[in-house]
Amino acid sequence: MSPSINFEFKEIETKPSEYQELTFHKLFGYYGSRGIVLKEETFEKNLHLRNNGGDYNIMAQLLSDNSHIPLRVSIFDGTTKAAPLFSVREFGNNCLLYSLDSLLQYGDVLNIIQADEENRVVERKEVPLFDSSAFREAVINAVLHNFWVAGNEPMFSVFSDRIEILSRGTLAPGQTVEGFYLGESIPVNEKLSEIFLQLHISEKSGRGVPIIVSTYGKDAITFRENSILVTIPFTRIQKVDKKVGKKVDEKVGESTEDRPPLNPRRKAILLEMTQNPMITEPELASKLGISVTAIDNNISFLKKNKYLERIGKRGGYWKVL
Repeated sequence: MSPSINFEFKEIETKPSEYQELTFHKLFGYYGSRGIVLKEETFEKNLHLRNNGGDYNIMAQLLSDNSHIPLRVSIFDGTTKAAPLFSVREFGNNCLLYSLDSLLQYGDVLNIIQADEENRVVERKEVPLFDSSAFREAVINAVLHNFWVAGNEPMFSVFSDRIEILSRGTLAPGQTVEGFYLGESIPVNEKLSEIFLQLHISEKSGRGVPIIVSTYGKDAITFRENSILVTIPFTRIQKVDKKVGKKVDEKVGESTEDRPPLNPRRKAILLEMTQNPMITEPELASKLGISVTAIDNNISFLKKNKYLERIGKRGGYWKVL
């Protein structure tokens, strides 16, 4: 028996957006980066950005330069929301396609690669904190199948032992729980799904849910009255008071004996990069009240000593190790 749906089902193509002064420069840029040219005179019709009344719809709002919709990642210092809130990263109020890309990149920042020195013979075993494929599929599904017309965005919560990814709404009409687990997906937002397919963000093979289930089991997915929750548990190899070889930093999973300690300024730089992996050196200089040259010298130190890695160049991001 499929979960009940306690709201009237509407499509994001039919409900008018609260905002009608929309622009789409970033949408053109995103398509261009995928080798697809949008035509100014036809893109609104081809992408179904206006409803039958001629108004921009919710999908147009999502794909506009300013969606007015935040995508937040809340990080808690504990296992419940009663624990102290460590930080909040926001990727919204942007074209949804770019927000999704930033969210997935932030997942790479969160996914610490741990060094397993236990029973080591020749090469040490590297263990990620969580399965990146399952995380990616869960995030894409949450964004793609979210019930956007209700005005609520997906929720992304990081705890000390797991990540919770919650999408609003339940299954699409005609979708059964059995078919859901088998990957027989019926999209909640059909036209948005077509755009994701066109841009190769997702695929029509229905592999998303089976990947999550094969990695973490059916218990990783919970149906609530008006939402679906996916839980991505962490695989931690280094527990408190577990002594294996050298002293190991639990946050980075690397031996700390061979690395020089960090002064307060370098710690502050890493904290800023953790909260905003896309931050620039001039922005860091402004926040910390020092010169760009000083920032550059400290970043060189952090990269040399394996505290920091730069992923990509222009348009890339910082990965705190």
